Amino acid sequence: MSTTKKVVVFDYGFGNVRSAERALARAGADVEITRDYDKAMNADGLLVPGVGAFAACMQGLKEARGDWIVDRRLSGGRPVMGICVGMQILFARGIEHGVETEGLDEWPGTVGPLEADVVPHMGWNTVDIAPGSRMFAGLDDGTRFYFVHSYAVHDWQLEAHNPAMQAPKVTWATHGKPFVAAVENGALWATQFHPEKSGDAGAQLLNNWIGTL
Repeated sequence: MSTTKKVVVFDYGFGNVRSAERALARAGADVEITRDYDKAMNADGLLVPGVGAFAACMQGLKEARGDWIVDRRLSGGRPVMGICVGMQILFARGIEHGVETEGLDEWPGTVGPLEADVVPHMGWNTVDIAPGSRMFAGLDDGTRFYFVHSYAVHDWQLEAHNPAMQAPKVTWATHGKPFVAAVENGALWATQFHPEKSGDAGAQLLNNWIGTL
C-alpha cells in the first residue's frame, strides 16, 4: 500500500503558495505551506515557488534560510522542485535592469531578459520535451503550459563530465529566442512555466513529480 507523500510549499513571501497547495493536494499529496526549517527539511518533497524580481526572491529566500535548506536537501538527494522564479534562482546569477544578483548556483548560467518582441511572455506555449523525461511522462511536445515571465535562461551550460553520471534533461520553449522551460536533474526538478496554472497537463506533471518522492 502506497503512503501519501508529504510536500512542503516553502513560504518565503514570493510565490503562488495557495494555488500550488491546491494543485499538489489534487495530485494526492499531503501539503503544508510553511517556512519552518525542520518541516521543510523532513518533507518528502520541497516545492519552491517564485513570483517577482530575482533579487527580491533571493533576499526573501535567504532571510527564511531557504538557500541553506535547498542545499542541504539536495546534498542528501532529497527532492526539490522550483517553479517560475523559483527555478531561475537555482542558476548562478540573475541580471535585471543591469543589476547582477547571485543565485543558488545549483546550475551554471545567467537569467536575463527575454529576447523577444513581446515581453512579458504571458500565456500558453508548447515545449520541446527532453527525451526520456520522467517529468513529462504521459505528455508530448504538443502539450501546452502556462507561462508568465520577462526573464529566462537562453544558454544551458552544464554537461555531465563523468560518463557514469546522467546528464540533466533540459526541456525548451521558444518565445523570440529559445529558452530553458524545464530541467530534470536527479533530485532537482524545475519549470519556468506554472504547472499549477496549466490544467490537465500541469496536473500530470505534478503527479509525475509526486510519484518520484
